[in-house]
Amino acid sequence: MESIEFVLNGKPVSIRRHPSARLLDVLREDFGLKGTKEGCGEGECGACAVLIDHRIVNSCCYPLAYARGKRITTIEGFAGTPRYEAIARAMGEEGGVQCGICTPGMIIAAESLLDENPKPSEEEIRVGLSGNLCRCTGYNMIVKAIRRAAKEGEGLW
Repeated sequence: MESIEFVLNGKPVSIRRHPSARLLDVLREDFGLKGTKEGCGEGECGACAVLIDHRIVNSCCYPLAYARGKRITTIEGFAGTPRYEAIARAMGEEGGVQCGICTPGMIIAAESLLDENPKPSEEEIRVGLSGNLCRCTGYNMIVKAIRRAAKEGEGLW
């Protein structure tokens, strides 16, 4: 067991856990942040995506030790921001949300993409989402939603 300190959703935190604990488990079990989902547990589906120092990371295969000194943003920490509101509104209006398992990771992926490229093409959106799997929507509605968020949220990114 080690004490590991990092910034979680804008607040400094310290947790005493084994350094090899998965960040996903720490977020869900120790901090009660259930928005970050476990899909595959192998880093393939993106349901567990979080932002670490503004970069998208699959938390299911990220050891807690690596979080030391980092800034971690979960869907709960991103929610309520103007950028989140733009993406979430577009996802709802375009039908990009169905069962909800992939939605937090998709929103985190959209934020990561739009932060780097505020005016992505359809192809760039598809590449930006390539680490996130969805079994319900067929992706077209999600892609449309991200294009809409980029257009309607112009100036936010």
